Amino acid sequence: MRVFHVIFPYLAMSNDLCICTILERPTHQQPLDWPTRKQIALGSARGLSYLHDHCDPKIIHRDVKAANILLDEEFEAVVGDFGLAKLMDYKDTHVTTAVRGTIGHIAPEYLSTGKSSEKTDVFGYGIMLLELITGQRAFDLARLANDDDVMLLDWVKGLLKEKKLEMLVDPDLHSNYIDAEVEQLIQVALLCTQGSPMDRPKMSEVVRMLEGDGLAERWDEWQKGEVLRQEVELAPHPNSDWIVDSTENLHAVELSGPSLYFVS
Repeated sequence: MRVFHVIFPYLAMSNDLCICTILERPTHQQPLDWPTRKQIALGSARGLSYLHDHCDPKIIHRDVKAANILLDEEFEAVVGDFGLAKLMDYKDTHVTTAVRGTIGHIAPEYLSTGKSSEKTDVFGYGIMLLELITGQRAFDLARLANDDDVMLLDWVKGLLKEKKLEMLVDPDLHSNYIDAEVEQLIQVALLCTQGSPMDRPKMSEVVRMLEGDGLAERWDEWQKGEVLRQEVELAPHPNSDWIVDSTENLHAVELSGPSLYFVS
Protein backbone atom coordinates (compact mmCIF):
# COMPACT_ATOMS: atom_id res chain seq x y z
CA MET A 1 0.00 0.00 0.00
CA ARG A 2 2.84 2.40 0.67
CA VAL A 3 3.96 2.28 -2.94
CA PHE A 4 0.59 3.51 -4.21
CA HIS A 5 0.52 6.15 -1.51
CA VAL A 6 3.74 7.55 -2.97
CA ILE A 7 2.89 7.32 -6.66
CA PHE A 8 -0.78 8.28 -6.89
CA PRO A 9 -0.44 12.00 -6.09
CA TYR A 10 2.17 12.33 -8.83
CA LEU A 11 -0.11 10.78 -11.44
CA ALA A 12 -2.98 13.02 -10.39
CA MET A 13 -1.17 16.28 -11.02
CA SER A 14 -2.82 18.51 -13.60
CA ASN A 15 -0.40 21.30 -14.54
CA ASP A 16 2.17 19.06 -16.30
CA LEU A 17 5.11 21.06 -14.97
CA CYS A 18 8.50 19.60 -14.32
CA ILE A 19 11.85 21.23 -13.62
CA CYS A 20 12.97 20.80 -17.22
CA THR A 21 9.96 22.66 -18.66
CA ILE A 22 10.69 25.55 -16.31
CA LEU A 23 14.39 25.61 -17.17
CA GLU A 24 13.61 25.49 -20.89
CA ARG A 25 10.92 28.12 -20.67
CA PRO A 26 10.08 30.58 -23.45
CA THR A 27 11.81 33.95 -23.16
CA HIS A 28 8.64 35.75 -22.05
CA GLN A 29 8.18 33.44 -19.03
CA GLN A 30 9.69 34.43 -15.69
CA PRO A 31 12.50 32.21 -14.37
CA LEU A 32 12.14 30.30 -11.14
CA ASP A 33 13.32 32.54 -8.33
CA TRP A 34 15.98 31.37 -5.91
CA PRO A 35 13.68 30.57 -2.93
CA THR A 36 11.55 28.39 -5.22
CA ARG A 37 14.63 26.51 -6.44
CA LYS A 38 15.64 25.82 -2.83
CA GLN A 39 12.11 24.61 -2.12
CA ILE A 40 12.26 22.23 -5.09
CA ALA A 41 15.67 20.93 -4.01
CA LEU A 42 14.38 20.10 -0.54
CA GLY A 43 11.05 18.70 -1.71
CA SER A 44 12.62 16.33 -4.23
CA ALA A 45 15.17 15.20 -1.63
CA ARG A 46 12.37 14.40 0.79
CA GLY A 47 10.55 12.42 -1.89
CA LEU A 48 13.59 10.28 -2.67
CA SER A 49 14.30 9.82 1.03
CA TYR A 50 10.77 8.49 1.47
CA LEU A 51 11.24 5.98 -1.35
CA HIS A 52 14.53 4.76 0.10
CA ASP A 53 13.80 4.70 3.82
CA HIS A 54 10.03 4.53 4.35
CA CYS A 55 8.84 2.05 1.73
CA ASP A 56 9.13 -1.70 2.28
CA PRO A 57 10.65 -2.89 0.05
CA LYS A 58 12.60 0.26 -0.71
CA ILE A 59 12.17 1.83 -4.15
CA ILE A 60 15.21 2.68 -6.28
CA HIS A 61 14.11 5.18 -8.91
CA ARG A 62 17.12 4.76 -11.28
CA ASP A 63 16.30 7.79 -13.45
CA VAL A 64 16.48 10.87 -11.24
CA LYS A 65 16.65 13.94 -13.48
CA ALA A 66 14.97 17.30 -13.99
CA ALA A 67 12.34 15.85 -16.34
CA ASN A 68 11.18 13.45 -13.62
CA ILE A 69 10.73 16.00 -10.85
CA LEU A 70 7.16 17.22 -11.22
CA LEU A 71 5.82 20.45 -9.73
CA ASP A 72 2.35 21.19 -8.42
CA GLU A 73 0.59 24.55 -8.49
CA GLU A 74 2.61 25.70 -5.48
CA PHE A 75 5.87 24.48 -7.05
CA GLU A 76 6.12 21.69 -4.51
CA ALA A 77 8.31 18.95 -5.94
CA VAL A 78 7.20 15.35 -6.35
CA VAL A 79 9.11 12.45 -7.88
CA GLY A 80 7.56 11.10 -11.09
CA ASP A 81 8.07 8.47 -13.82
CA PHE A 82 8.74 5.16 -12.11
CA GLY A 83 9.24 3.32 -15.40
CA LEU A 84 12.78 2.22 -14.49
CA ALA A 85 12.19 1.85 -10.75
CA LYS A 86 13.24 -1.31 -8.92
CA LEU A 87 12.17 -2.71 -5.57
CA MET A 88 15.01 -3.67 -3.25
CA ASP A 89 14.92 -5.56 0.02
CA TYR A 90 16.50 -3.77 2.95
CA LYS A 91 18.98 -6.61 3.46
CA ASP A 92 20.34 -6.19 -0.09
CA THR A 93 23.06 -3.68 -0.96
CA HIS A 94 22.26 -3.38 -4.67
CA VAL A 95 20.41 -4.81 -7.63
CA THR A 96 22.13 -5.75 -10.88
CA THR A 97 20.39 -4.97 -14.16
CA ALA A 98 21.11 -3.85 -17.69
CA VAL A 99 22.16 -0.19 -17.61
CA ARG A 100 19.19 2.08 -18.21
CA GLY A 101 18.75 5.78 -17.59
CA THR A 102 19.74 9.15 -18.96
CA ILE A 103 23.27 10.01 -20.05
CA GLY A 104 24.71 12.58 -17.68
CA HIS A 105 22.74 11.30 -14.68
CA ILE A 106 23.95 7.68 -14.49
CA ALA A 107 26.26 6.96 -11.57
CA PRO A 108 29.70 5.64 -12.63
CA GLU A 109 29.42 2.34 -10.74
CA TYR A 110 26.06 1.61 -12.39
CA LEU A 111 27.45 2.49 -15.81
CA SER A 112 30.45 0.20 -15.41
CA THR A 113 28.94 -2.75 -13.49
CA GLY A 114 25.15 -2.58 -13.81
CA LYS A 115 24.85 -2.43 -10.01
CA SER A 116 22.34 0.14 -8.75
CA SER A 117 21.31 1.12 -5.25
CA GLU A 118 19.87 4.11 -3.48
CA LYS A 119 23.29 5.72 -3.93
CA THR A 120 22.79 5.75 -7.72
CA ASP A 121 19.69 7.87 -7.07
CA VAL A 122 21.82 10.14 -4.88
CA PHE A 123 24.22 10.68 -7.78
CA GLY A 124 21.35 11.52 -10.14
CA TYR A 125 19.95 13.92 -7.55
CA GLY A 126 23.31 15.71 -7.33
CA ILE A 127 23.39 16.23 -11.10
CA MET A 128 19.77 17.40 -11.05
CA LEU A 129 20.70 19.87 -8.30
CA LEU A 130 23.39 21.35 -10.55
CA GLU A 131 20.79 21.70 -13.31
CA LEU A 132 18.48 23.50 -10.90
CA ILE A 133 21.23 25.90 -9.81
CA THR A 134 22.59 26.65 -13.27
CA GLY A 135 19.40 26.54 -15.32
CA GLN A 136 21.09 24.22 -17.82
CA ARG A 137 20.89 20.53 -18.67
CA ALA A 138 23.75 18.29 -17.56
CA PHE A 139 24.79 17.65 -21.16
CA ASP A 140 25.11 21.39 -21.83
CA LEU A 141 27.04 21.89 -18.59
CA ALA A 142 29.46 19.18 -19.66
CA ARG A 143 30.05 21.03 -22.93
CA LEU A 144 30.91 24.20 -21.00
CA ALA A 145 33.36 22.27 -18.87
CA ASN A 146 34.90 20.60 -21.91
CA ASP A 147 35.48 24.04 -23.44
CA ASP A 148 37.83 24.64 -20.50
CA ASP A 149 39.42 21.18 -20.97
CA VAL A 150 38.18 19.86 -17.61
CA MET A 151 35.54 17.40 -16.47
CA LEU A 152 32.19 18.71 -15.28
CA LEU A 153 32.53 18.17 -11.53
CA ASP A 154 36.16 19.33 -11.54
CA TRP A 155 34.93 22.47 -13.32
CA VAL A 156 32.27 23.03 -10.65
CA LYS A 157 34.80 22.44 -7.85
CA GLY A 158 37.18 24.97 -9.37
CA LEU A 159 34.56 27.70 -9.73
CA LEU A 160 33.33 27.09 -6.18
CA LYS A 161 36.86 27.27 -4.80
CA GLU A 162 37.50 30.52 -6.69
CA LYS A 163 34.14 31.94 -5.53
CA LYS A 164 33.05 32.49 -9.14
CA LEU A 165 29.42 31.73 -8.36
CA GLU A 166 28.19 34.00 -11.13
CA MET A 167 29.57 31.48 -13.62
CA LEU A 168 27.51 28.69 -12.05
CA VAL A 169 24.20 30.31 -11.15
CA ASP A 170 21.48 30.76 -13.77
CA PRO A 171 22.18 34.23 -15.25
CA ASP A 172 18.44 34.83 -15.53
CA LEU A 173 18.37 35.23 -11.75
CA HIS A 174 20.32 38.49 -12.20
CA SER A 175 22.20 38.00 -8.91
CA ASN A 176 18.94 37.73 -6.94
CA TYR A 177 20.24 35.00 -4.67
CA ILE A 178 22.24 34.63 -1.47
CA ASP A 179 25.83 33.58 -2.13
CA ALA A 180 26.09 31.45 1.01
CA GLU A 181 22.96 29.49 0.05
CA VAL A 182 24.28 28.88 -3.46
CA GLU A 183 27.56 27.62 -2.03
CA GLN A 184 25.69 25.25 0.27
CA LEU A 185 23.61 23.76 -2.55
CA ILE A 186 26.71 23.30 -4.71
CA GLN A 187 28.44 21.60 -1.78
CA VAL A 188 25.51 19.20 -1.42
CA ALA A 189 25.62 18.50 -5.17
CA LEU A 190 29.34 17.68 -5.02
CA LEU A 191 28.89 15.42 -2.00
CA CYS A 192 26.13 13.56 -3.84
CA THR A 193 28.23 13.03 -6.97
CA GLN A 194 31.33 11.54 -5.38
CA GLY A 195 32.76 8.65 -7.37
CA SER A 196 32.45 6.04 -4.64
CA PRO A 197 28.83 5.24 -3.71
CA MET A 198 29.98 4.59 -0.13
CA ASP A 199 31.15 8.20 0.15
CA ARG A 200 27.84 9.69 -0.97
CA PRO A 201 25.31 10.65 1.70
CA LYS A 202 21.98 8.91 2.03
CA MET A 203 19.01 10.96 0.84
CA SER A 204 17.85 11.29 4.45
CA GLU A 205 21.19 12.93 5.23
CA VAL A 206 20.80 15.19 2.19
CA VAL A 207 17.46 16.34 3.60
CA ARG A 208 19.08 17.17 6.93
CA MET A 209 21.91 19.07 5.23
CA LEU A 210 19.44 21.11 3.17
CA GLU A 211 17.59 21.87 6.39
CA GLY A 212 20.83 23.21 7.90
CA ASP A 213 22.03 20.21 9.90
CA GLY A 214 25.44 18.62 9.34
CA LEU A 215 26.56 20.13 6.04
CA ALA A 216 29.52 22.04 7.49
CA GLU A 217 30.96 18.91 9.11
CA ARG A 218 30.42 16.74 6.03
CA TRP A 219 31.94 19.38 3.74
CA ASP A 220 34.97 19.79 5.99
CA GLU A 221 35.52 16.03 5.84
CA TRP A 222 35.21 16.11 2.05
CA GLN A 223 37.75 18.94 1.75
CA LYS A 224 40.29 17.04 3.85
CA GLY A 225 39.87 14.08 1.54
CA GLU A 226 40.39 16.32 -1.48
CA VAL A 227 43.64 17.68 -0.04
CA LEU A 228 44.89 14.15 0.61
CA ARG A 229 43.98 13.02 -2.90
CA GLN A 230 45.78 15.98 -4.45
CA GLU A 231 48.89 15.30 -2.35
CA VAL A 232 48.93 11.70 -3.56
CA GLU A 233 48.54 12.82 -7.17
CA LEU A 234 51.39 15.33 -6.92
CA ALA A 235 53.81 13.09 -5.01
CA PRO A 236 56.54 11.42 -7.12
CA HIS A 237 56.21 7.66 -7.42
CA PRO A 238 59.08 5.28 -8.24
CA ASN A 239 56.77 3.12 -10.33
CA SER A 240 55.78 5.28 -13.27
CA ASP A 241 53.09 2.77 -14.25
CA TRP A 242 51.15 3.58 -11.09
CA ILE A 243 48.95 6.56 -11.84
CA VAL A 244 46.25 8.04 -9.65
CA ASP A 245 43.75 10.28 -11.40
CA SER A 246 40.15 11.37 -11.14
CA THR A 247 38.94 8.18 -12.83
CA GLU A 248 40.85 5.59 -10.82
CA ASN A 249 37.80 3.53 -9.90
CA LEU A 250 35.96 3.84 -13.21
CA HIS A 251 36.22 1.36 -16.06
CA ALA A 252 36.84 2.97 -19.44
CA VAL A 253 33.59 3.67 -21.26
CA GLU A 254 33.52 5.32 -24.64
CA LEU A 255 30.62 7.72 -25.20
CA SER A 256 29.94 10.21 -27.94
CA GLY A 257 29.72 13.85 -26.99
CA PRO A 258 31.11 15.54 -23.87
CA SER A 259 32.77 13.57 -21.09
CA LEU A 260 30.24 13.25 -18.30
CA TYR A 261 31.62 10.66 -15.89
CA PHE A 262 34.45 11.12 -13.49
CA VAL A 263 35.01 10.69 -9.79
CA SER A 264 36.77 12.54 -7.06
